[in-house]
Amino acid sequence: MERLKEVAPAVVKKRSVKKGKDVCKSPTQQPKFEWISKYRKSSRGQGVVKQTLTPLGNTITKLNQHRKTEKSSDKKGNIDKEKASNSVTQKSKAYSSPESQAISSREDRDDLVRSSSHTTSNKAQILAMPQFGLRDNLIRCELLKNEDLYTYLEDFSIFLGTYNVNGQIPKESLRPWLSCTLNPPDIYCVGFQELDLSKEAFFFNDTPKELEWTKAVSEALHPDVKYALVKLVRLVGIMLIFYVKKEHAEFISDVEAETVGTGIMGRMGNKGAVAIRFRFHNSDICVVNSHLAAHIEEYERRNQDYRDICSRLLFRQLDPTRPPLTIMKHDVVLWIGDLNYRISDLEVDNVKELISKKDFETLHSYDQLKRQIDEEAVFVGFVEGEISFQPTYKYDTGSDMWDTSEKCRVPAWCDRILWRGKNIKQQHYQSHMALKTSDHKPVSSVLVTGIKRVNADDYKKTFEEIVRNIDKMENECIPSVTLSKQEFHFKDVKFMQHHAETLSLFNDGQVPCQFEFIQKPNEPTYCKPWLTANPPKGFIAQGGSVDIELELFVNRSTAPDLNSGKEQIEDILVLHLERGKDYFISVAGNYMSSCFGTSIRSLCQLREPIQDMPPEFLRELVEMSADKNAAKTEKPLDIPKELWMMVDHLFRNAIKQEDIFQQPGLRSEFAEIRDCLDTGMPDSLPGSNHSVAEALLLFLDALPEPVVPFTFYQQCLESCSSASLCEKVVSMLPQCHQNVFNYLAAFLRELLKNSASNQLDINILATIFASLLLRSPTKQDLAEKRKTQEFFQHFLTQGSS
Repeated sequence: MERLKEVAPAVVKKRSVKKGKDVCKSPTQQPKFEWISKYRKSSRGQGVVKQTLTPLGNTITKLNQHRKTEKSSDKKGNIDKEKASNSVTQKSKAYSSPESQAISSREDRDDLVRSSSHTTSNKAQILAMPQFGLRDNLIRCELLKNEDLYTYLEDFSIFLGTYNVNGQIPKESLRPWLSCTLNPPDIYCVGFQELDLSKEAFFFNDTPKELEWTKAVSEALHPDVKYALVKLVRLVGIMLIFYVKKEHAEFISDVEAETVGTGIMGRMGNKGAVAIRFRFHNSDICVVNSHLAAHIEEYERRNQDYRDICSRLLFRQLDPTRPPLTIMKHDVVLWIGDLNYRISDLEVDNVKELISKKDFETLHSYDQLKRQIDEEAVFVGFVEGEISFQPTYKYDTGSDMWDTSEKCRVPAWCDRILWRGKNIKQQHYQSHMALKTSDHKPVSSVLVTGIKRVNADDYKKTFEEIVRNIDKMENECIPSVTLSKQEFHFKDVKFMQHHAETLSLFNDGQVPCQFEFIQKPNEPTYCKPWLTANPPKGFIAQGGSVDIELELFVNRSTAPDLNSGKEQIEDILVLHLERGKDYFISVAGNYMSSCFGTSIRSLCQLREPIQDMPPEFLRELVEMSADKNAAKTEKPLDIPKELWMMVDHLFRNAIKQEDIFQQPGLRSEFAEIRDCLDTGMPDSLPGSNHSVAEALLLFLDALPEPVVPFTFYQQCLESCSSASLCEKVVSMLPQCHQNVFNYLAAFLRELLKNSASNQLDINILATIFASLLLRSPTKQDLAEKRKTQEFFQHFLTQGSS
């Protein structure tokens, strides 16, 4: 650890009391928006902000064609086999009907089903296309509002299954699990976790076990009917497979699949979720399969994973101009997986005694998921059936015996199935003790779900009535809205801290209106990259209102310019009403400078916490860093003091920490760590070891110029096979970058000396840190990724200096 000891004294900083003077911009200071006069001028002169509608001729022709083909609506589409890894299709299904929508066109058979004939109800889908404007959104909105007039419910059975297979291959038939019902279900949604625990799967998302388990599932489906594989989606070891009876396949449409990782830095896919959304007849269904954070004490981390999945997992829509769909924007949400919630406040012997008595009701009262749902911390609005089976984790593999390992895990209901929506009845909820491949037992549930089907005659009557009413109303009045306020100030904006304010719009006009935030002249988007309006466009019925969340979030891409003072928290949003006026909404705030997103060179010049420094000084510092010939005021620190604090903390407290750099920390603790580094208070870092480790990774990820500057990236790739050439490249780095590289490598070598305790190896550390220290100036391909890992591995062997 010689290098750590050598560098540390050079960065021990003197603490300073926060200055009384506020170095950030005053909240009352009015931002200057010089472009506003240019905007007003150009919008008057050239109509810059007016939207142009595509001619409607082609679409009207299609409407006429549909009138001629209404009688052929009962024809069936054919079903073709697809490969499990096919990408999502459905972009081309703009003309499918609610009753018999297609999964794909005749030319593109990526998914299993082909388009069937059109009916009158195709009009709604056609009118949803981007060529249509306000009138057609009105029709769509009214159709949705009056859905009860032309739809009826029909029950269909959905089989849900979840199984954590602990990295094993299929060793036994899955029929006791997947064919446990007397009647064949209409739909199968089968989820797996820990499909593959190998490093190749973790780092490169590649595994042969996908095919093995998919084959095992297809052979175990109910034997009495034929099923079509509609979609498969996988993220590392989390996989979800969606089958449907072939007779129903033509009524499945709008299939989309998405994934989100919640592992370390919110990206790694060892934990997270995969999801598939689809439309069945006229009902929108979303199925989520998740694997949440492990360990009995980490229920808050599991709660955070759930919230992350809900906020980050978004499905694109058929109409690309419409905002993406969240999980909760579906009629039915089905959530399965290894949720990892445990039984707490009971000793293992007491748990096993209650199990032996089959007193599952008492045992369930100690279940973490039940408690968190009761507190409305997670799964608000979801239902779980009564648990009448013993815990599904943890067993000795190949047996029904509870865990006899040294850790002797407390039995728990880790594997769960929940649902959200109306007209759903659970037929069964059970585990399957006959399967012994894993240390978990699989779980299944059958939900009988009322699905909305369209009555074509009623639909036609409703549609025509809506069109008549809109014809009467059209062109009568100019739309207008009242805004709750037009000036927003965000106080004390910090790196990676979510801020939100609500803008309420009330339609006080005589007609419904359509709104949209539009681009300003010479700007690529409607707002600055740190700002989002959600939703950015929409429709408001007469007398109705809508709440728009103005969300501000500074990340690694926007922090550098805010830290340096090149950018300010200032923007103006232009809210445009179709056929109406424009409204201007000013957004301002004060950004709290952070070491996250500040360059290594600048941080080495700072002996005081960054928030103690005036903005003018930070601006000059950035300019001086860019000018290599600028005179230096005093000797810089060898490495940034913030980096030293995090590494020193981990060296003293986490050298033997199990799963260090592999298990995420808590977001609330990251905020405390960030504030400590930026203000110098308190003297020691707060939070768990995992939170400090993740903060270190986020610090490296946010550097505007990585530890190995972009100009050296190609040389690193070319030198990766030779240790001596790699060392030569590092020796040419700017001194402060070279110091940081060597300091981190020395620390990681110390971690590897304790690999028996912390479960780390060279491959894991090289994969995690190479992607941060050697970032590509462009998109990195797999071959480059492997070369960067090979480069960094030379510095992790114990002989390196």
